[in-house]
This record gives sequence, C-alpha cells and structure tokens, in this order.
Amino acid sequence: MPTKQQVIEQARRSVGTVENATHALSAVSEAPSGGGLESMGGGLESLPTRGPRAGAAVVESSPVERAVAEERRQVVAAGIEGMKKIELGRADDIRPQEQAGLEAIILLTGRPALLIQDGTFMEPPPLWADLKTARDQINSVIARVGRIEVSGNPNFDWLGTGFLVSADVVVTNRHVAMEFAKNASDGSWTFRSPMGSSVDFKEEFGSGDSLAFDVKEIIGIHDDYDMALLRVEQTSGHKTLPEPLPVAAAAPAAAVTGRKVYVVGYPAWDGRRNDPEPMRRIFSDIYNVKRLQPGQVSGETLASFEIQHDCSTLGGNSGSPVIDLETHRVLALHFGGRYMENNHAIPLWLLQSDPLVQKAQFNFQ
Repeated sequence: MPTKQQVIEQARRSVGTVENATHALSAVSEAPSGGGLESMGGGLESLPTRGPRAGAAVVESSPVERAVAEERRQVVAAGIEGMKKIELGRADDIRPQEQAGLEAIILLTGRPALLIQDGTFMEPPPLWADLKTARDQINSVIARVGRIEVSGNPNFDWLGTGFLVSADVVVTNRHVAMEFAKNASDGSWTFRSPMGSSVDFKEEFGSGDSLAFDVKEIIGIHDDYDMALLRVEQTSGHKTLPEPLPVAAAAPAAAVTGRKVYVVGYPAWDGRRNDPEPMRRIFSDIYNVKRLQPGQVSGETLASFEIQHDCSTLGGNSGSPVIDLETHRVLALHFGGRYMENNHAIPLWLLQSDPLVQKAQFNFQ
C-alpha cells in the first residue's frame, strides 16, 4: 500500500488543486458509460489470472449496485476534503478515508485508465484533454499493441502485452515469454511442449472480436533486461500486420523527467497481492481488455538503463510501450512497478547497439 506522503505527492503532481479536481470530477460524472468511475485505473503489477469477467461495467440497476455507486461518491467526497487540506497546508491532518479518496481522484482524473473500443479511447477527463487533439496518432499506436496469448498452459490464457517494433517482430517482457519458452541445448529458444502463443491486437471492451497472429519463432530472451522478442506471422486470415511503431532513436531533446507519456496495454485482475475491494471500486470488474493509460516520466536512472513513470498500470501491462505524447514514438518498454509509487521501464534508445535488438531490426527513428 502507498504511504500517505506518496499519495499526497502524487495528488500534487497529477491533480494539482481542488478546483482542478472538482472540475474534472464534474466532467467525468457526465461522461457516457465507460468514461466515468468505472474507467479508473490502478497501478498494481502482476501476471493476469482468471479473475472477474472482462468487459462488464457496473450499471446502477439494483440495490447492491446503487449502494456501490453511493460508496464511490462518498470516497470521492472524502478525497475532495483531502485536497482542501493539502491546499491549506494541513496535509498531516489527512485521515485514512481522505487518503483513500485522494487515491480515487488521482486514478479517475489525474492518472486514468481509459477503455478502448473500436480502436479508439473513451472520453478523457479534462486534465487530459490534450489526448483528444492527438486522437489519430494515439489510435495508430493502439492498433500496434496486442495481448500475448498462450495455449496449452494450465495456469494462464494470456500473459501480458506486446507491441510491433519491426515488420514481423513483437517485443514483450522476459517474464512474460518465460511462461511458454525454454532454452534449447544449442542456445536457441523454443516453445515448451505443448504450448504455443499468439498476439491478439484486439481484445477490446464490449467486443468478442479478435485479431490474432501466431508466434512462429522466439527470436531471443535477453539475459540482462526484462525483454523478449517474438517473430509473428504477417497474415491472419485476410488481415495483415500493421506497420511497426516508431521507436525513439535518441532521448527527447528536453528533459526526460516530467515528459507526458502514455501506455497502452491490458490491465488484469490481481487479487493475489492486493486488496480486491479497491480494485473493484476503481475498475468495476473490467479487466483483461485494452486501455490507454496516460501519465508522466517521474524519474530516470539511465546508468542502470531505466526510467520511471507514473501511468496507472495493473498486472497484464507487462510488455507495454511507454509512448512520448509529443512525438508518439516509443521511449521505453514497461516491465513492472508498485501501486502509487513508481513504474519501471527500459529506455530503448540506449539499446540500439544491443545484438538482440539489432537482430530484430527495431524501427528506430
């Protein structure tokens, strides 16, 4: 669980003021289904499990559901009181229920996890209105991010997220691929029998459609970084793979820390390591489907080949691209994090000379 100080610092950075919070919450409460409280995101990192259903939003149609909605309203009201105390310099007086409310406001207005339908994202809160002006570019990114599926695995149906970095290569995390891969005696990588894998570029909220391309080769799994490269078939029925995402060939000209970024991926239920009730309150049991998750680069330790960001990720985001909102190029490969603390990602521009990256012919630009 995050400390009170961590929540306060995140509220200051991502929401700012009581006025910002109340304006954003008012706009969200008037948003269409999928843009309100049910589309808030969290920051809990783990592999997906077969948890609650995907694509089922809370509708206030029964006494139980109305009670849940009222509880949410009370949580948000407590968060507004917490924001007021921060502005008045009384952050030390914030009570536990106000801290919980602050977390809800952060995730709803400052660091949302927006559901995706028909290849585009639902209405963002006012603090992220600039996402709308970049909708076409973001939609292009969304189309190139997929869910790593697995067959023949007794524990999982899918494992994480991946994205296209060259004509037929998808990058994901090592800890994702290791669920179905094994090292052969000659040093190459192969599938653990009887498993197989594919990458599905759909799996959207409210849709049963899929667009899956079979993984035909495990190009390699990195020894030093949480990265794996998969070669996929270029056709799936009458469909062909889209062009790969552009990967930044250099660090941004301005400072890396503080840049607006976004993640696209598949947040998943994580009841093993986290309290289920906050997840249900925030996600309304909508998991395992594609979301857009904006935030900022919160720090960098480039000597250790790592940047940190505060996008609201859940388990299943492992392998997501971290995209620069200004250029829409991939800055980094997300690989983990802790709720309301920091998420971690590998800055890919630093790996251009890496033999495995060169073998995959990343689309550096």
